[in-house]
Amino acid sequence: MTEQTIALVTGANKGIGYEIAAGLGKLGWQVGVGARDDGRRAEAVAKLRAGGADAFGVPLDVTDEASVAAAAQQLEARAGRLDVLINNAGITGGPLQQPTAADLPTIRAVLETNVLGVISLTNAVLPLLRRSTSPRIVNMSSSVGSLTRQTDPEGQTGPISIAYSPSKSLLNAVTIQYVKELADTNILINAGCPGFVATDLNGFRGHRTPEQGAAIAIKLATLPDDGPTGGFFEDAGVVPW
Repeated sequence: MTEQTIALVTGANKGIGYEIAAGLGKLGWQVGVGARDDGRRAEAVAKLRAGGADAFGVPLDVTDEASVAAAAQQLEARAGRLDVLINNAGITGGPLQQPTAADLPTIRAVLETNVLGVISLTNAVLPLLRRSTSPRIVNMSSSVGSLTRQTDPEGQTGPISIAYSPSKSLLNAVTIQYVKELADTNILINAGCPGFVATDLNGFRGHRTPEQGAAIAIKLATLPDDGPTGGFFEDAGVVPW
């Protein structure tokens, strides 16, 4: 691109999202730090700027339609377009998720953030993405959403999870539907798995760093125009659906 690339990363005030923003900032991009908490968002933006990134804050709660609309309006006013959307914000719903003891409000909350929030924000900024010369959408999924791996008796897919894992399976399915509808556009849309990263999402039990987890998102955000679309990837390659 001849113009400075503009990206929006949701849930970017900490963890993987922050490292995605930092990585894109190192490429010379303008990076919108989407986050709900005003203080944490401002702190993240200040830290990114101190590191040389052209970062700016975007107040954003993906479960709030008014917040989503305001974020899209902010991006419209800033540059009139968006080049890359990285849907990273997500919640797990807690550690105890046996199906027979399912807490329906918790499941709804997880789906609101991990799936419906992605749909809401993607639709809100899609007109801005259409104005980009090389638009990209990256949905941060997880290998625990892989039905193939979940049904492998020897697969390593973590504990039973009636909320989080199915939410990622649904996000993968949603990703495919966007790919199908937007097949006649130049928007590349992919899902990425960061691996088992040590973040507060999992009580810092993961064995990968947030920076390592951010690598797949950065790779998918920077795909060439003839790069893949409609795929599910991790660092090692394709993740089976």
